[in-house]
Amino acid sequence: MRTEYGYVRVYKFDGPSKRAEPLVLLPGTSSASPVWAGNLPSLLKVADVYTIDLLGEPGMSIQNKPIVSDDDHARWLHQTLDALPEERFHVVGLSIGGWTAANLAVRQPGHVATLTTIDPVYVYDNMPFGTIVRSISAAIKWLPKSWRDSFNSCTAGGAPVEDEPIADMIESGMKNYTLRKSQPTRISEERLSALRMPVLAFIAGRSVMHDPKTATETAERALRNKTVKVYPDASHAINGEYPDELAADLEKFLTANR
Repeated sequence: MRTEYGYVRVYKFDGPSKRAEPLVLLPGTSSASPVWAGNLPSLLKVADVYTIDLLGEPGMSIQNKPIVSDDDHARWLHQTLDALPEERFHVVGLSIGGWTAANLAVRQPGHVATLTTIDPVYVYDNMPFGTIVRSISAAIKWLPKSWRDSFNSCTAGGAPVEDEPIADMIESGMKNYTLRKSQPTRISEERLSALRMPVLAFIAGRSVMHDPKTATETAERALRNKTVKVYPDASHAINGEYPDELAADLEKFLTANR
């Protein structure tokens, strides 16, 4: 899809569901559509699926204009959805994709039927200082692969990441791709409280990307039309750990908010 910020790669997957409004899946940082590979079998039972490679991140999208503000982040995604044949979408974002989805919802909500955030960053809490320090060191490209593997293992609750295809993709993105976009800013509770569409917030109980207790309290307090689901034993890699459970909870949420 062509936008003023570049060409956005969108993949369409058709499933057996008769739900009129498809899912739009937004991946986490330093990854792309393949991060959803393990989720597609169960999500396609919920609705047809679009996956999007984020502009300014590794993947098949091609950025040709700087993304320098939160408004820019919302504008390119809105333009992408505007070019698709459907009018409304169930927008689902993981990690930085969760922030990207929420940022769209608070700034240009016209195409957003529902919003689902999967352990997002900078939405319900700030990133802990220790995680920021580890992420900066992992982003230094000339440091050994083991540093990036160590950070990725940390976000996945200590699980081994060597020779794991998705982890290898993320590590390669961290090493070989230079981000060309502004860093996200925390979405305020005031903006969250103004959202009118139904919101499903997944929180990983062992996430290192925010304080899970604080994130849960913020979501419960700030969101008006919300469903908050905490997976106590999940790490930030929740989509890979609980693919079927996430799909089942999403199905219930969408059915309840027809």
